[in-house]
Amino acid sequence: MPELLLELFSEEIPARMQARGAADLKRLVVDGLKSAELELGGASAYATARRLTLVIEDVAARSPEVASERKGPRVGAPEKALAGFMKAAGIASIDEAEIVTDPKKGDFYVVRQLKPGRDASDIIAEIVPAVMAKFPWPKSMRWGTSPFIWVRPLHGILCLFGGETVPFEVGGITSGNETRGHRFMAPEPFGVLGFADYRDKLKARKVLLDSTERAALIETQAKKIAAKNKLSLVEDAALLNENAGLAEWPVVMLGAFDKAFLEVPGEVLTTAMKSHQKCFSLRKSKGGALCNHFALVSNLEASDGGKQIIAGNEKVIAARLSDAKFFWDQDLKRPLDEMAADLENITFHEKLGSQKERVERIAELAYQIAGSVDADPDDARRAAQLAKADLVSGMVGEFPELQGLMGRYYAEKAGAKPEIARAIELHYKPKGPSDVVPLESEGNAVAIAVALADKLDTLVGFWAIDEKPTGSGDPYQLRRAALGVIRIVLENDVRVSLASVMKISAKLFGHTIPKEATGVKIALLPDRFDIENVTVDLITFFADRLKVYLRDKGARHDLIDAVFALGGQDDLALVVKRVEALGAFLETDDGANLLAGVKRASNILTIEEKKDKMSYAGDYDLKLLSDSEELALAAAIESVKQDTVAAINVENFTGAMNALAELRAPVDAFFEHVTVNADDAATRENRLKLLSQIRAATAAVADFSKISG
Repeated sequence: MPELLLELFSEEIPARMQARGAADLKRLVVDGLKSAELELGGASAYATARRLTLVIEDVAARSPEVASERKGPRVGAPEKALAGFMKAAGIASIDEAEIVTDPKKGDFYVVRQLKPGRDASDIIAEIVPAVMAKFPWPKSMRWGTSPFIWVRPLHGILCLFGGETVPFEVGGITSGNETRGHRFMAPEPFGVLGFADYRDKLKARKVLLDSTERAALIETQAKKIAAKNKLSLVEDAALLNENAGLAEWPVVMLGAFDKAFLEVPGEVLTTAMKSHQKCFSLRKSKGGALCNHFALVSNLEASDGGKQIIAGNEKVIAARLSDAKFFWDQDLKRPLDEMAADLENITFHEKLGSQKERVERIAELAYQIAGSVDADPDDARRAAQLAKADLVSGMVGEFPELQGLMGRYYAEKAGAKPEIARAIELHYKPKGPSDVVPLESEGNAVAIAVALADKLDTLVGFWAIDEKPTGSGDPYQLRRAALGVIRIVLENDVRVSLASVMKISAKLFGHTIPKEATGVKIALLPDRFDIENVTVDLITFFADRLKVYLRDKGARHDLIDAVFALGGQDDLALVVKRVEALGAFLETDDGANLLAGVKRASNILTIEEKKDKMSYAGDYDLKLLSDSEELALAAAIESVKQDTVAAINVENFTGAMNALAELRAPVDAFFEHVTVNADDAATRENRLKLLSQIRAATAAVADFSKISG
C-alpha cells in the first residue's frame, strides 16, 4: 500500500518544542486518518530545527464504503416529525424510505444508505490543513497578512502520497514535492520521491533527520575531541538533546577561556556556559577539576576549520564568565546574615508572608525536629536561618538554578561548620523522584532537619490557606514536597510523629500571615484555620502520597489503607515496617487463611448487627462457652491479644504477625464445627461477641476489612 510523507518546513523551531511538536503531528494526523476509516501501517515522526516530518507506511488508497441505517417515526406520524426525519436522513421525499414492520411497534420508516468510499488523497488534503490550523504549539505567531499562525514562519509544505503530490493550501503556501537542505550549506530546493529518497537526499545536503542520530554524533565528536586533548567531557543529557535540536548538521569544536575564571566555582562556570552558549564543560581528566576549555556545537562545516566560530564563542563566553566572576566577587563582600536580612523584601506568598518570616518559622521547626534525626539543634537552627540567604545574591539572581549551592559556597568562605554549609545546599533536596536524598549516614543530619522543616512549613502553610493540589494542577508542587518528606523519612529511617511536627508548624504561623487585602498582620489562631483539621487532612494527603510511592516499589495500597485505618499512624517509617510485615504474613498460608477467617467473621457480624439493629462488640461470657472449639478460640484470642501488643510495643512487627498466626487453626476449627446462629439466644449472642473479639485481636495490627482478597 502507498506511503504518506509530510514535511512542514519553517524557520527555526525552539529546541524545547521539537519533540512534542513531532509527537503531536503524528498523533493528530494518524487519529484523523483513522477516523476517516483509512487503514494505516506504522508511523514515525521526526523534528529538526527547521522541519517537522511524518511518514506513515501502508496507507489504504481508499476508505471503505460504509452502510448506514436510520430509523424514523412510525407510519402515519405528524408531518413535522416526518419532515424532521427526511432532513436528518438527507432525503427529499418520504417515498425514498422503506417501511419496516415490527410485531410490537408496528410499521415505521427506515432509510438505508451506502456511503461511498473516498480517495485517501482527498482525505489527506482535508485532514492536514485542519491539523495545522489547530496545532497545539505552546506559543505561535503570525507573519505577513495571513491569519494563519505557526510556531515560526512557515516556508513550505511537502506532501506525497504514493509518490504523488497531495494538493492543498495552508496560510498561502501550496503543498508540493520539494524541500530544502541545510540553511547555509545546501539552501537550494530539491524534489523527492518518497521517504527513503527524502532522508538520503537530506543527508547528502547536510541535514540529519533523526534527533537521536544527531545527539549521538555530538556526543561522539565531543568525547573524541576531549580525549585528543587529554580531557574528559562533563556529560549533560539535557544539553546534548538541546544541541541536537539546534543543529541540523552538528560539528563539535574546542574553545578556551582565561584560567583566571577558574577561581569561580566550577558549577557557576558550567551553568554560565550552558545557559548562554549551550557549550559543554570539560575536565582535566576523568573526574578531575574543571579546566579552561569547553566544547561548542556549530551548525555547519566552516571553510576556515571553525576558527571564526571558535573565536566568536570565546568572546561571548569571556563576557559571560566575567559577569559571573563579578557576581561572585561582589557576593563574597556581603555576609550571609546581611543577605538573610534582605529576605524581608521578598514575598513568599501574599497570604503566607515574606521569605524572612518563613525562614524564622523553618529555623524554629528545624530546631524542634533536630533531636529526631540526631542533629545538633543549634546547628539546625543556624543552617535554617542562612538557608535562603543566597536568594538575594547576585549570582542566584542571574542563575536561579544555583540556589542553595551558592549559599554553601558563601558559608564555606565565611568559615561556617561543614554540616551547616552542606545543609544550606542540600535542604532543597530531593527536588524530584530521581534526585538524591540527604543521608544521615553521610553526615547530613542537619540537612535532614532543615529539609524536613522547609517542606513541612510549605505544606502546612498552603493547607492553612486552602491552596491544596487539585486533579488538574499543583502550582506550588505540594505533591513533590510531600514525596520529598516521605523519601527523607524512609531512606533515613527517621522516627518522627508527623502530626506533632505539623501542629508545631501550624502554631508558628500564629502572627506571621498577612491579611489578604490590607497587609495587616493578624493572628491565625484560632480565627483562620483549625489546627486539628489541617493536621488530619495533611496526614490523609501523606497517606495517599505514600500509597503512590510504595505502589511504585511493588507494595499493595490496600495494606497501607489497612494500617492507616488504625488511626494515629503518622510515623511513616513505622507504617512502612507494618506494611512490609503484613504483606509478608499474608503471603503465607497462615496469613491467607486467617484473612479469610477474619473477613468471614466480619461479614457475619455485619449481617447480624444490621438485622438485630445492635452491636455485638464487647466481651463474651466465658461461662457460656461450651464447645471445645469455642474454648480453644477464646484462649487463642486472649493469648494473641497480649502477644501482639507486646510485640508491637517493641516494634517487632514480624513477631506480631507470628502471634496472629496462632489464631489461624482455632478460627478454622470454630467455623468448621460451631454454629454461630444457635437456637439459644444467649448462646448466639455470646458467639457473635466471640467473633467480634477476633476482629479486635487483629485490629492491633491492621484493619483486615481494608485488605482485598
